Amino acid sequence: MEHSHFLLQAAVYFAAAVIAVMLSHRLGLGSVAGYLLAGIAIGPWGFKLVGQIEDVRAFAELGVVFLLFVIGLELEPGRLWSMRAKLLGLGASQVLGSVAVIVLVAWALGVDPRAALVAAMALSLSSTALALQPLTERGALGTQGGQATFAILLFQDLAVIPMLAVVPLLGGTAESSAFSWQGLAFAVGAIVATLVLGHYLARPVFRHIARTRLREIFTAFALLLVLGIALVFEHAGLSMALGAFLAGVLLAESEYRHEIEAAIEPFKGLLLGLFFISVGMSVDFAVLFARPWVVVGLIAGLFLLKGVVLWMIAQVTGLPRDERPLFILLVAQGGEFAFVLLGVGAARGAIDATMAQAITLAVALSMLFTPLVLTLHDRVLLPRLKRSDEKPPADTPEAGQVIVAGLGRVGQVVARLLNAAGIHPTVLDDDPDHVEQSRKFGFRVFYGDATRLDLLHAAGADQASYLIIAIEDPSAITRLARIAKANFPRLRIIARAHDMRHSFELRDLGIELIERETWLSALKLGETALAMIGGDAERARRAAEAFAEHDQEVQAKLYAVHKDTSEARITVSNELRDQLARTLSEDERSNISRR
Repeated sequence: MEHSHFLLQAAVYFAAAVIAVMLSHRLGLGSVAGYLLAGIAIGPWGFKLVGQIEDVRAFAELGVVFLLFVIGLELEPGRLWSMRAKLLGLGASQVLGSVAVIVLVAWALGVDPRAALVAAMALSLSSTALALQPLTERGALGTQGGQATFAILLFQDLAVIPMLAVVPLLGGTAESSAFSWQGLAFAVGAIVATLVLGHYLARPVFRHIARTRLREIFTAFALLLVLGIALVFEHAGLSMALGAFLAGVLLAESEYRHEIEAAIEPFKGLLLGLFFISVGMSVDFAVLFARPWVVVGLIAGLFLLKGVVLWMIAQVTGLPRDERPLFILLVAQGGEFAFVLLGVGAARGAIDATMAQAITLAVALSMLFTPLVLTLHDRVLLPRLKRSDEKPPADTPEAGQVIVAGLGRVGQVVARLLNAAGIHPTVLDDDPDHVEQSRKFGFRVFYGDATRLDLLHAAGADQASYLIIAIEDPSAITRLARIAKANFPRLRIIARAHDMRHSFELRDLGIELIERETWLSALKLGETALAMIGGDAERARRAAEAFAEHDQEVQAKLYAVHKDTSEARITVSNELRDQLARTLSEDERSNISRR
């Protein structure tokens, strides 16, 4: 009975998500708004299809954990260390500035100082998932505004730890909030264990699993790694999302980064959607009906006060004008950690339960309104702020990115030539031994099957300019070319062909830049043999040049009839063979005449 109940609940969640997100996209509101509306529809204030919100929320929080893990995979330790000034400067300015402003306003309104401080700490935080998802969808995570948003959100995740320690001290039960050296040691041990084991243990295990070529085991270990670290951090009293982020950063330089990201991505998307659904279900409209102006005032005050602090930060740091509205809107809304702080504060007597309920509702509604306000930003504000003569920011990545698929005999030569010319491509290969050896020589090689669409997305095919296909398997080359043409129309493809017939298959797919893998070496070998046998190197050179010119004509004429009957192809081939013989004979007579 419980089994069928679980399946029914899962069907309700998936059905609500599919319907609401499709309608939301149709209206141009984005996926986050669709998930939030789905939660309201099936929750206690909708059709009441789901009763226990707490059960799904604990499970849905893993979506935020997976999101932070994937973001950590994009940040190499060196890059993260270079962000330390921005992380501390922007993050501390936003959190401390927001807390100070909210406490002053609350104190002026006659709110108890302890309750004001708890509310200020809760309201100073933003939703990491709700802010990073729109940034990722808009491709704005690499902009100055996107980097500033990420730095603030990461600092907020770190700030939750001391906040959770301070809130009980503001309550009346001092014995329950005594400082614990054992708890501190456990927390430090969890961080050290993550750093050490993630660096020295995870990569060898991934390498061993990759050699088995069992993708399901690779995915299982990736999930186990994230979940295991999240559980350890939770038991240590730390943020699960912080632990997952550290694990991602440690694996950012790994050759398995893109394969891990491709394995995690589907689970991240589903769980993140479930998290937003749980937020929509938690909206308690009873408090809104009972104290509507209080809730509305809290929402307006939240956006206004945090907006002022964020505007000052954007002004001081010199963020581009067109990036400031998105930066302010994404960070000004409330966050999921506010629910945790307010719950602890109410339980310890640091804040009145009625006030905590009103603030919780305001935070949830601010998260619900954010996708709607972002739609207004995209359609109204952004077109007005964009200037046609605007230069791109200094840290905009260069557009000429190159992906090389395959690091065998051909791919190695291609990658070496490009690197020598100052072009450093992203190389994908499904042989872990190739990957390990090549990384020792400085190549940016990543493990994974390049014919997988999710891996191509993870490797940056959406922004890349060129895809060089150097895989050895002809069927895999054709499959990759078909996938790339269908999903990345702006990507220029240079493909290796097994033979002439294979090159015709690729031309049928619309690939124009094709090189047969043995053509040049065979031509050079023939020229060398002719020079040795005939004793005339000059004659061999001219014959090779004539043969190369003739081959271009052969390809054009055979391609025109390659879909016809075999008799037609044989006829054309025989005619072209006789033509080449006459050409070489005429060249020989002309040479004798000149001598």
